[in-house]
Amino acid sequence: MQEVCVVFDIGKTNKKILVFDKNYKILLENQKVFEEILDDDGFVCDDLMKLSNWLLTNFQEIKANSNFDIKAVNFSTYGASFVHLGASGNPVAPLYNYLKVFPKVLKEEFLSLYGPADEFFATTSSPDLGMINSGFQLYWLKKQKIEIYKNIRYSLHLPQYCSFLFSKEPKSEFTSIGCHTAIWDFSKSDYHSWVHQEKLKSLSLEPVKSSDVCTNTINGTKIGVGIHDSSSALVPYLKSVNEQFILLSTGTWCIAINPFNASPVSQNELKLDCLNFISFEGKPVKASRLFSGNEHERQVKHLSGHFNVELDYHKGVKFDRDLIWTLRKIHKQATPDTADLGTLKDCPFVERNLNSFKSFEEAYHQFILDLVAQQIASIKLILGASSPRKIFVDGGFARNVIFMELLAEAFFDKEVYASEMAQASALGAALVISEHWNDTQTLPDLRLKRYYNS
Repeated sequence: MQEVCVVFDIGKTNKKILVFDKNYKILLENQKVFEEILDDDGFVCDDLMKLSNWLLTNFQEIKANSNFDIKAVNFSTYGASFVHLGASGNPVAPLYNYLKVFPKVLKEEFLSLYGPADEFFATTSSPDLGMINSGFQLYWLKKQKIEIYKNIRYSLHLPQYCSFLFSKEPKSEFTSIGCHTAIWDFSKSDYHSWVHQEKLKSLSLEPVKSSDVCTNTINGTKIGVGIHDSSSALVPYLKSVNEQFILLSTGTWCIAINPFNASPVSQNELKLDCLNFISFEGKPVKASRLFSGNEHERQVKHLSGHFNVELDYHKGVKFDRDLIWTLRKIHKQATPDTADLGTLKDCPFVERNLNSFKSFEEAYHQFILDLVAQQIASIKLILGASSPRKIFVDGGFARNVIFMELLAEAFFDKEVYASEMAQASALGAALVISEHWNDTQTLPDLRLKRYYNS
């Protein structure tokens, strides 16, 4: 029997279960997509009951596998979502979708009490994101769903609810409580005063580090307290790299993360979609966000239709440096200075006329030029005084050679790497509790490829 750690990696779309051995090799991986259901307002949400049953059933199936000796289980999930438990430990509300609209009248009421807005969001180190600021969900329940609110004993973020299913121990944890929740005061390292003034008793738990495990076990199997997926993806790099770095985690959102910049987020940075979150070590981390993956998907569809090529045609487009220089001579290029990020909030390519390009290849190279200009400006926002020498890129854009070549050219004074490491957030969840199950002190292979400014 191999000693293993089981990790549940819960995304908005894909729900995964992975089994890691002591060398962090994936021995088993299964994936499930659930149909969304409607909440009590008729808005789509995750099916909490099906998700809970799937977690418990899959764990038991793996536990019954004679090849595995499960030493630990942990959970990496998307954030901004609460599960509200009653006195019996059962959910008393749906798993409300963070895309629900926070009522304008409530926002105005809230800020009249706890604003002004600029000061409030600077203190909680997050832009105004509506229900993505998960604390607003509790304010909404208190004001508009009183019957549900008065039955809540604990409000657990989704990673901690998953842990609770196994341990029956309610936990609050730093990476979940400190990521764009509007309930954590970064200047005081404590819950914001509005949480106390509104007597939100369901948030009475003191946060613990994500490296903790629960007191209870399952026949000796240690149970992690869970971790927010953005923080989890950072763990393999923090544990494996001995010098300062920036991680650019790419997907639907491209999130540039500097774990070595703990400076408060300025009001101007908030307007440019910067925020602070908390690392697995409980330290503030500065990050900036772009919706680049979504923009890439949108523009690829547009370009494919215009040039009458297959939707995945862009995957075969090779990097052409001569074409890059030609485009720079013909077309005005975006200037990715930090001061100009306000004008680069939208990708400059949306203003370009596709008829000015002779081919898909030409238009696609210009699109990536514009996308990278945005990314350069976004990264510059979080460099801080230390200005780390290494930049790691993981996720979809790490496999885009045009993107990586242009990023390496822009940051010619730094070392730019693409990481081919699989399942970073799941791996982070196994690593963060390694001291409780893995006695080998093995670190994962980040599978790095360096790009040079040529």
